[in-house]
Amino acid sequence: MRALFAAPGRTKVLRMAAHRAVMGAGVCAIGAIGVMFVKPELTDHLKAMSPFAAKTTMQASAPAAPATVPAPTGIVVAQKKPDVAAKPAVAEPATAPVAAAAAHAEHVAKLSVVDQKDAAPREQKWVTNWLSKRYRVAGDATNMLVSATYNTAREVKIDPLLVLAVMAIESGFNPFAESPVGAQGLMQVMSKVHHDKFQHLGGVKAALNPVANIKVGATILKEYVSRGGSIESGLKMYVGAAAFENDAGYGYKVLAEYKRLKDVANGKNVPVTTTSAPPPATVVAKTPPKPVAPVADDKVDVLTQADRHDLRNQEADQEGIVAAL
Repeated sequence: MRALFAAPGRTKVLRMAAHRAVMGAGVCAIGAIGVMFVKPELTDHLKAMSPFAAKTTMQASAPAAPATVPAPTGIVVAQKKPDVAAKPAVAEPATAPVAAAAAHAEHVAKLSVVDQKDAAPREQKWVTNWLSKRYRVAGDATNMLVSATYNTAREVKIDPLLVLAVMAIESGFNPFAESPVGAQGLMQVMSKVHHDKFQHLGGVKAALNPVANIKVGATILKEYVSRGGSIESGLKMYVGAAAFENDAGYGYKVLAEYKRLKDVANGKNVPVTTTSAPPPATVVAKTPPKPVAPVADDKVDVLTQADRHDLRNQEADQEGIVAAL
């Protein structure tokens, strides 16, 4: 062999032969790939001729482990032990529809919860912006008052827009408003009368605390509406006009503001200024209306009696002067 490779000219010949063999093998491989691309069925025949085909076939024929399908909540699926001679396990046909229905119901529930969570902040934001412009209160302060009202309304189970309407007419969102008769705060609560409701909130001094005042005022309003049977009757009791025939237009003002707030919460464009503007923050609240005047026939003509009394005195004086003469 050494002599063969050491002979002159043989190395060059062998190199050329090897080079041509490699090129021929490459051309054949490219041709085979082209043929298999044109006729894919030849690939199966070539695989069958491979010595590794038997091993691959044995692995493919082995029984596959049963796939574990998670059962939906509330449904228990019985799993059987796989048999060697049995076919691969297939999921029951009823499982897929049930799982799809459960997933759809869960998706709808999540969407409804998201919609409810998104609706509340959006409504609250509209109400806050409108009240801030209408009553010329700083946006941050209005946001704090509206948020406290919504939280309290959820606890008391009353419409927060009704509480805000009462607050607007009572104090114009002035947390330090106080009337001559002792009504205090945003809701103009009579702290001396309802002192027991302030005990767990820090005492009567908490009447000027906005959060405490809103909580007590909303509680009183809910009690009066429940007792009166309607919002109108509850507002009449809240203003202290239950013993009178009318409330001097207090209920009308609150209900009008309540309707405007409802429109704002529904996304409607409500003008900030109205023809019947609400009272300012310095309004004297909790002043009971005057009783209705009696009928004209029952009135007493006081001026006429005074005039007659003066005439009688004048006549008596004249008679005395004549007698003296």
